Amino acid sequence: MKASDANILIIPGYTNSGPDHWQTRWEQKLSTARRVEQAEWSKPVRDDWAARIAEEVNASDKPVVLVAHSLGIPSVIHAIPQFRNKVAGAFFVAPPDVANPGIRPKHLMTFGPYPRDPLPFPSITIASRNDPFGSYEHADDIANSWGSLLIDAGEAGHINTESGHGPWPEGTMVFAKFLSQLKP
Repeated sequence: MKASDANILIIPGYTNSGPDHWQTRWEQKLSTARRVEQAEWSKPVRDDWAARIAEEVNASDKPVVLVAHSLGIPSVIHAIPQFRNKVAGAFFVAPPDVANPGIRPKHLMTFGPYPRDPLPFPSITIASRNDPFGSYEHADDIANSWGSLLIDAGEAGHINTESGHGPWPEGTMVFAKFLSQLKP
């Protein structure tokens, strides 16, 4: 699949992805990419976020490729039962452990726990060994339950601007290879 064959939905996490974040850069570079906007970026409500994602998937006129970061991931997973259109694949980066009582802010726990059913589409999960919002072991566990290919990003923090992942060329290469293997 080529990028032009799909609608690429960029799904940021808590507080959105800023201008230097890799998701924003991808959105600007990929002609068929668009951000799923949420009404409340700093006070997320699980059902509202999941409904917005489902709305965008269901309005798509092409197969959808989801690109979710952080809190965008549990939002996607909770939205799956509402999908009526084809999702060709999902690219998940830095899944937070939303069932961890130590997560801050506390209301992010309302996004957990993750459903553990196998996903109805191919996916890749990229996780860091030192992500402050979720352990690598947690990412390995949920990716395994979903049937998602787990990629070890090493010591990459939360794979966001603060951890030095603005352009993130390695992520771009992995996404391009993943996209090329998807069926329209």
